[in-house]
Amino acid sequence: MENRDAIGSWLDGPKAAAEQAGVDFGYRGERLGLPEEGPGSIAPVGRRIAALFIDWFLCLVIAYGLIAQGDARGANQWTTVVFAVLSVLTLGTIGMTPGKRLLRLRVVRLDGTRLGFGAVVLRTLLLLLVIPAVVWDRDTRGLHDKAVGAVQVRL
Repeated sequence: MENRDAIGSWLDGPKAAAEQAGVDFGYRGERLGLPEEGPGSIAPVGRRIAALFIDWFLCLVIAYGLIAQGDARGANQWTTVVFAVLSVLTLGTIGMTPGKRLLRLRVVRLDGTRLGFGAVVLRTLLLLLVIPAVVWDRDTRGLHDKAVGAVQVRL
């Protein structure tokens, strides 16, 4: 019988095998100099997804009620535009969208300052492409955040 400890189990995955070999990954945000828990720590993935759904629903209601005036097909098309405008305006001014505010999250640069207008626009465009937002590093930062040097933190 061969020794499977050296290669790890496919059920555990490569991270578990590396940890068994003695690699210390640390906590999320440690490499960025962020605290492990509390204000300023990396925002949990569940909260970030919930904030995105809250923002998307808000934009859907705005598009359906105010712009498309009850036309479902038109509302679906306008929701993306409303979401982009909402994201750029709110992230560019106060650093959080309404959904992020409700869930006590903020988007900041790695040094803790607010994102500039160009960075907010690029981040929003990459978020709308979806793929950059679902590819994460070990700190659970999406490529859309990494591209502009941003991180989502707890308030």
